[in-house]
Amino acid sequence: MARTQASNAPKEPGRMKQMWQVFQMTRRMDPASLWFMIAGLILPMVAGVLLAFLLSGDNVIGIVLYIIAGVMGGILAFLIVLGRRAERVAYRQIEGQPGAVGAVLKSSLRRAWQASEMPVTVSPRTQDAVYRAVGKPGVVLIGEGPQSRTRRMLEDERRNVNRIVPNVPVHFIHVGPDPDATKLERLAKTLNGHKKTLTKAEVLAVNNRLTSLSKSSSLPIPKGIDPMKVRAPRQPR
Repeated sequence: MARTQASNAPKEPGRMKQMWQVFQMTRRMDPASLWFMIAGLILPMVAGVLLAFLLSGDNVIGIVLYIIAGVMGGILAFLIVLGRRAERVAYRQIEGQPGAVGAVLKSSLRRAWQASEMPVTVSPRTQDAVYRAVGKPGVVLIGEGPQSRTRRMLEDERRNVNRIVPNVPVHFIHVGPDPDATKLERLAKTLNGHKKTLTKAEVLAVNNRLTSLSKSSSLPIPKGIDPMKVRAPRQPR
């Protein structure tokens, strides 16, 4: 029975088919990306051919190696451009949705950062949220939602952080509909743009202290929570 169910289960698409689907989606949602990908593919090939005839002379092996290097470089450049443009399209599709910041923190941050896909604070009424990331620049609090609603939430969380780790810098980033807010696709770059003040060991120590004391002082947010279903706690009678 188990073998029958396994054989009847739909197979996942292969790597090449997945890449084709990503290419089609990116080209459809971002038409300009096609020209960047073509340029990334052709330019290294042209460079390889030119170098082959300019530097190799009559050396056939050298000509072949330069051309092969140009082809491989073109394929690599094509895949890099495709990946970056596809990532940008994906961020644009989820921009403005609750939990979008958490998705970026989970998938796009370097290992030097300590962050969770779950917010540290969620407004039950508006679904605005505050996320926390700890890195060499210190503690960065990210408000997801309009600045007029998240500013107070950020200030409240800053006071909590200063109470636990008073000597660590705290930075704000706003991600939302405001004209001067940080775009979702630029969030990781903005985080890495802050001046570095902590060592790797200090980053781990600060994150562990914030995580442990935050959990002990407030109810933890369950993993996998849907911010759209958050409800305010009932008041005791």
